[in-house]
Amino acid sequence: MSDLDMDFLVGADDDGSRRRSRASSGPGRRGRRRKRRRNRGGFLAPMLAVIVLLGGIGAGGFYGYTWVRDVMTPDDYTGQGTGEVVVEIKDGQTASQVAETLEKQGVVKSAKAFVNAVADAGKSSSLQPGEYTMRKQMSAAVAVGLLDPSKRLRERVTLKEGLRLSDTLVKLAEQTGKPLKDFQRAARDAKALGLPPYAKGRLEGYAFPATYEISPKMGPADILSAMVDRFHQTADRDGLARKAKVLGRTPHEIMTIASIVQAESGNVQDMGKVARVIYNRLDGDPVRKLEMDSTVMYGLNKYGVAATNADLESDSPYNTYNRLGLPPGPIANPGDHAIQAALNPTKGDWVWFVTTDTKRGITKFASTEAEFLQLKAEFEKNRNGG
Repeated sequence: MSDLDMDFLVGADDDGSRRRSRASSGPGRRGRRRKRRRNRGGFLAPMLAVIVLLGGIGAGGFYGYTWVRDVMTPDDYTGQGTGEVVVEIKDGQTASQVAETLEKQGVVKSAKAFVNAVADAGKSSSLQPGEYTMRKQMSAAVAVGLLDPSKRLRERVTLKEGLRLSDTLVKLAEQTGKPLKDFQRAARDAKALGLPPYAKGRLEGYAFPATYEISPKMGPADILSAMVDRFHQTADRDGLARKAKVLGRTPHEIMTIASIVQAESGNVQDMGKVARVIYNRLDGDPVRKLEMDSTVMYGLNKYGVAATNADLESDSPYNTYNRLGLPPGPIANPGDHAIQAALNPTKGDWVWFVTTDTKRGITKFASTEAEFLQLKAEFEKNRNGG
């Protein structure tokens, strides 16, 4: 190859430089020219090697990328899935634990795919315990959508304040479709329900009235236990044990008073006064019998606002017309307002009260027997439509 050809291959700075190279004479300059051409040729070989190497990477790199992509992307189903399966998320489970459950039940193809889908949707902290209807072999993204808390399988049951336990169990059986006898059996197992020791083994008064969300898997014992748990929460918040001690009463006595307050009050505003009448009768000088119709009716398993003369002759331990002091225990399940009233009675010297107008829930209070007789006459007049 001529010098001209070599110069063309490796390039030159400009035409002048090529002319100066050829015009130079002497061995020193000729040697330097050969050395410069060898350096230029030495650069070419590595460059060609890099080109060949990059060509190899280009060919094999595509397959390498595909392999990495397959390894990094978890297996996932596509589509909405088929069939039906009920999945339970337990309280305290993490997204990873839920993902493992879904994979085991064949809902998603891999736990990793579900975890990624939850993160993509920003719902890692919004998975709520409960039971959900899912489908087999559904995409992870679709599965995340079906685990919305609003889609939980549950029944909403509202239990009003003042319901007797027997009525509470009937309502629960009706609302859940579970046998009444199963609820009655569960109600007798005080230890399993977690009743406080002062409840004396009886659920009456401690099945806290509220609205409950009941899942299909919850049995009667689970439901009643949830109600007792709610009572414990309320008792702790209200300081039941501590305040009862200040009042010189046991927590069980406070709950008994609260149940009578609940049964006898026409509205929430009267509860503190009704509680005061009870305390004034229990702690007065002289001590008076409570003489509450609600306790008499409970002991006879009857309903009504006024006991008959025959009712008042019963020897039931709940007949507070014949016995001093409180009845053996609560006569219903009081709500928080009644418990608060029993713990914080309104100040006053009332010893009687009469619900003079049962239709409108009007209750009036008296400090003397003469006032009481006037209120009683007013009640009789309203009851007879006068």
